[in-house]
Amino acid sequence: MKNFGFGFMRLPFDGDKVDIDLVKRMVDVFMENGFTYFDTAYKYCRGLSEPALREALVDRYPRESYVLTSKLSNEFMHSRQEQEEVFADQLKRLGCGYFDYYLLHNQGAVNYKVSLELDSFAFVRQKKAEGKIRHIGISFHDKAELLDEILSAHPEIEVVQLQINYLDWENESIQSRKCYETARRHGKPVIVMEPIKGGTLVNLPREAEELFRSYAPDASSASWALRFAAGHEGIMMVLSGMNSMEQMEDNIRTMKDFRPMNGEELRLCAKAADKIQANLTIPCTGCGYCMVQCPKHIPIPEYFSLFPHGYMTTQMVYYYNLTQTHPKAGDCISCHQCEKHCPQHIEITRHLREISEKFDAFKGWR
Repeated sequence: MKNFGFGFMRLPFDGDKVDIDLVKRMVDVFMENGFTYFDTAYKYCRGLSEPALREALVDRYPRESYVLTSKLSNEFMHSRQEQEEVFADQLKRLGCGYFDYYLLHNQGAVNYKVSLELDSFAFVRQKKAEGKIRHIGISFHDKAELLDEILSAHPEIEVVQLQINYLDWENESIQSRKCYETARRHGKPVIVMEPIKGGTLVNLPREAEELFRSYAPDASSASWALRFAAGHEGIMMVLSGMNSMEQMEDNIRTMKDFRPMNGEELRLCAKAADKIQANLTIPCTGCGYCMVQCPKHIPIPEYFSLFPHGYMTTQMVYYYNLTQTHPKAGDCISCHQCEKHCPQHIEITRHLREISEKFDAFKGWR
């Protein structure tokens, strides 16, 4: 199995419907080039991802010709019976008979508690015993310390899906490197999500783009991101949520004859990350001076590090996990003490207010 997967999270839409004809063509090109791994989840694309995957793949190819992964998104569930119903619905919607890989979705400070309350780990073990799951795992968005706790408590986990890219590699809120190292220390193969960070590592600042172009003029920005993610030891799969044939063809060129990065290329990725960081919406360097006099003890640098170019769903997840043990952005009392200590002269109070308006009022949390 080649280590490049088709993520059915960002499908092309034609109005309110998935552009299924384009998806079918993309699936055909993907399979023709020898790639067979597909990743979906119950709630992706407003619930349209799994039905689209059935129409584009399951109903058109023999079951043994592809590898299919889906997930149990249990954050809004309140009983084991709901898990049974959703699982049965997934098998019905996909028509696949069984899942090659089935992950407890989005485990972190919030959802891990839900998984323990609903005994979700026992649930997926039972489905594996019934032959409806071949391999069980988790997708994870949180700190390495919690990942270590989960993997220690649940050695039955066979794979871990992590957010890994060169911008987040040393990010202390997302902890790509630390989480990767934790998974490897436990001997778990790693599936990579967000290698291009939702397109952030395609639309680069001019300085970062020129850095890559000077070394490899014909290489796309996406190819640098994919090669960084795929080149580490123990990476089982790198997912890409493609929504155009151009993206598909570019990614296939990179991954069909995959070439690991050399030392100079890795150093260029680190330099590019620094240049991207310098062009972020909130140019925080993480020095922490702002927190010295904060009367509410808000983890300002951690919140700012999550919002480099605006707001994404995965950033919302990390933010909410942080708020389980830290004050929210909305707890700011606008005393402006933080701004007096900021070497970068950032309008911290304003950015905290913007973050709060976007996320603290979100009603979808359990």
